[in-house]
Amino acid sequence: MDILTWTYILVGLSFALYIGIAIYTRASSTKEFYTAGGGVSPLANGMATAADWMSAASFISMAGIIAFSGYDGSVYLMGWTGGYVLLALLLAPYLRKFGKFTVPDFVGDRYYSNKARVVAVFCALFISFTYVAGQMRGVGIVFSRYLEVDIESGVLIGMTIVFFYAVLGGMKGITYTQVAQYCVLIFAFMVPAIFISIQLTGNPIPQLGLGGTVQDGTYLLDKLDGILVDLGFHQYTSGRKSIIDMFAITLALMVGTAGLPHVIVRFFTVPRVRDARLSAGYALVFIAILYTTAPAVAAFGIYNAIDTVAGQPVDNLPDWVENWQKTNLIVVEDLNGDGQVQYLADPEVNELTVDKDIMVLAAPEIAELPNWVVGLVAAGGMAAALSTAAGLLLVISTAVSRDLFRTFVPGMTEKTELIIARLAAALAVIVAGYFGINPPGFVAEVVAFAFGLAAASFFPVIIMGIFSTRMNKEGAIAGMICGLVFTLGYIIYFKFIHPELNDMGHWWFGISPEGIGSLGMLINFAACFVVSKFTPDPPEDVQEMIQEIRIPRGAGKASEH
Repeated sequence: MDILTWTYILVGLSFALYIGIAIYTRASSTKEFYTAGGGVSPLANGMATAADWMSAASFISMAGIIAFSGYDGSVYLMGWTGGYVLLALLLAPYLRKFGKFTVPDFVGDRYYSNKARVVAVFCALFISFTYVAGQMRGVGIVFSRYLEVDIESGVLIGMTIVFFYAVLGGMKGITYTQVAQYCVLIFAFMVPAIFISIQLTGNPIPQLGLGGTVQDGTYLLDKLDGILVDLGFHQYTSGRKSIIDMFAITLALMVGTAGLPHVIVRFFTVPRVRDARLSAGYALVFIAILYTTAPAVAAFGIYNAIDTVAGQPVDNLPDWVENWQKTNLIVVEDLNGDGQVQYLADPEVNELTVDKDIMVLAAPEIAELPNWVVGLVAAGGMAAALSTAAGLLLVISTAVSRDLFRTFVPGMTEKTELIIARLAAALAVIVAGYFGINPPGFVAEVVAFAFGLAAASFFPVIIMGIFSTRMNKEGAIAGMICGLVFTLGYIIYFKFIHPELNDMGHWWFGISPEGIGSLGMLINFAACFVVSKFTPDPPEDVQEMIQEIRIPRGAGKASEH
């Protein structure tokens, strides 16, 4: 069977599975809609968290950016993996013990203020819409290639699927759908990685294949360094970013992880605090499988791509190039008229332009793997994008229905709240679709902006809300506003108002828009500290509550003996 047939079969079966699960586990109460009833097992929640965490940026775009950036792309690996460890160890157990469904819910109660809650709602909406734009873009890319439709149509199809199971099932439907999506995406990522590793290095373990030798006995990374230098590019294994920018991006991605509302809410779906810790550990193992494989997929992909295209006749290009040219994500121009493709670092003479987001999706075709493997990767890409999109849409709907409407309409019935949550999710799907069709950058870049906004707005107030009894509502509100406004303004200025100035020579302290969330976080911390110092202490009951959530269960009983 051809690629299109296999894609229809595998994507169709996976969609049928997701929708079937959503129907079977549909939410009938607000508790099931928001937290899946609080009865999810740690293993299932770990898989769902991993699927929620490993978005289109992880599956589709991360290996792509490493393929084209080499060493510089490692910031995504370090930041996202380290951030998850930070979240699991430092925040998840305390937030779970606090017992609130959402970050705005935590902020509103911890800082005893509806104003703080509303500010947190708007921060959550900014972060979630920025993040979901990248996911919908990933959906459009997958559909545009494998279902042979344009990206806009692909986004619309993805919107329809997400709308169905996110709006119907809520967190209960999404959780068990994400368990299935994790199984699909990890299988789809690992199968071609293993195949290609065996092809190039003879080693079936991609992580070991990355450090192995190719057919002529040269180490793969040494060979790749030599090829890229000959073409005028920077060495694959050394970086061009400044140390401060590398540090800032890594830090923003790490602490941004700990402030992402769609990940934090997952720890409220398990029965006990101990289960939150356990599910975080499971999720880390499940995430590590993909994250340790991504560098190998990146190196294999760029090596094969250059080998099969550079210097080849323009009128006899490989099938994979012709297939992706239809999507306009690969552009070939014979600028010098010599009939051969020149892939060079100099943009004035370069004749091949490849979108970073296609590297993982195109890797099986480049390596001439069986058609069913290509279709499987399409299904995996869809699973990664849709799982995170669904989680983000739930955060948006919950922020609107529970945190916004209940603040101003406290007497609202549960049925009315559920209706508003579903209407908010429906509206969010439409807005997300628009940003998917008109994205502000490639997938990983857009997601990095979301992490920066989370780092600058939520992380300081959550950390200080847990570990500081002196932190008050005035400080929290000032910190969130200052951090968010600064970071958002910096990104908009360099990415949209003056993109011609978006280079190291014009950035503040040499920090790029992807890393500016680190500086925004420090501004947030400073505003929190200064404003709290000159305003009244939190009420006594709030201070006692903060002390309580930091005390392990049973500690009091132990001290009695």
